[in-house]
Amino acid sequence: MPGSLNEIASPCLERYSRIRYWTQDESRFGLKTITRRRLTLKKVNPLVKVPWLFKAFYLYGVVEPLTGEYMIQTYDRVNTENFQQFLNDFSQQYPTDFHVIQTDNARFHCGNELIMPDNVMLLYQPPHSPQVNPAEQLWDWAKGEIANQIFPNLEMLKKTVNQLFLSKP
Repeated sequence: MPGSLNEIASPCLERYSRIRYWTQDESRFGLKTITRRRLTLKKVNPLVKVPWLFKAFYLYGVVEPLTGEYMIQTYDRVNTENFQQFLNDFSQQYPTDFHVIQTDNARFHCGNELIMPDNVMLLYQPPHSPQVNPAEQLWDWAKGEIANQIFPNLEMLKKTVNQLFLSKP
């Protein structure tokens, strides 16, 4: 195994300054947010307003577990074209490094029409195993922060979510 890793790493390090490991995922954020429990008096059912609008957008993101650095972009849907754009933008943001990105086996991550940037390699995680992807924790945290909130429109939700990631500890 170490011989195989050297065969992969040596050409990368000849062309790029370092090899970085990232985890990638995407998540839906919509006007109907997560409903969480509320504390009330004993035998009093809590009342929580819930919007029934199903408008949504998606965040694509990569996280480097070693440093906590991340890049997130907003898209209107999950598909190969948007994933391609995300990878291209990511590649251009970090052009001097070679990137190994762990991702799930979603159909649009594996499509024949997907063209990998020169400094990016996808590493597919086992099927049905979101627990091995630290990027999932980022979405859980963000959705917990906006739980039980009502947003009048998608623009306000996007603004709030963007502020969360700008002020993330």
